[in-house]
Amino acid sequence: MSTHELPAVGAPAKRALTQAGVRTLEDVAAWSEDDLLALHGVGPRAVRILREALAEHDLSLAD
Repeated sequence: MSTHELPAVGAPAKRALTQAGVRTLEDVAAWSEDDLLALHGVGPRAVRILREALAEHDLSLAD
């Protein structure tokens, strides 16, 4: 499986994702929207950007 880098989501969201061990889009796909939003620094804008990037690679957030 290839890995895809995270898109530019802003510094606070990037830090929160990195601290949670999320480093690739494949890592993001294992998370639900609610779980991402629970991370301090990740807001609706970052989730939207992540969803769009996931869709470009035929991936999606977990249910």
